[in-house]
Amino acid sequence: MKMYDVSAPIYEGMPVYKNKLEKQPKLNTTTNGHVTESRIELDLHTGTHVDSPLHMINDGDTMETIQIEDLVGKVKLFDLTGVDDRITKADIASLPIEKNDFVLFKTKNSLEDEFNFEFIFVAADAAAHLAEIGIKGVAVDGLGIERSQPDHDTHRSLFEQKVIIAEGLRLADVPEGEYFMVAAPLRIQGTDASPARVLLFEGLKEE
Repeated sequence: MKMYDVSAPIYEGMPVYKNKLEKQPKLNTTTNGHVTESRIELDLHTGTHVDSPLHMINDGDTMETIQIEDLVGKVKLFDLTGVDDRITKADIASLPIEKNDFVLFKTKNSLEDEFNFEFIFVAADAAAHLAEIGIKGVAVDGLGIERSQPDHDTHRSLFEQKVIIAEGLRLADVPEGEYFMVAAPLRIQGTDASPARVLLFEGLKEE
């Protein structure tokens, strides 16, 4: 059984959204005798993470409302590395995406090691299409699922239909196909996001 760890490593100087200094993690380590302890200051949208509706909806649901059972199970990974600029409805309309699927989109984002201000994102019409199908969740390899949307249409159309959003996966080495996913965000309550470790297993089936 092959396992892919598709989580971004967290370190000072890592790629962060729009290269904003305030989004950089800060690690403070002290050693007292033989005891070393560290503290980390971390934006909850750092690296690989899961968003909650509160991120884009005032008074929206927070992280503890997302059931861990919905982040563990079969997923469909689609290779969209041939797509430029944005993923549109036309790019995914013919894909075998069904109600209650959890889908992962691999794009050119996974092939880049630095933040690209022109990263590939999910356009509003594609998000509306996924919401209409009734998928369970969608995960992308950009640090944002949308770009330059003043009204945040992509996030909002998905959140309004209870679709889980995960961002910042690293999928360069993962072929298109079906996998068993274990996505485990930190068990933080009352927040708009949580960093997550995401593992994909090849050949592991649900019971």
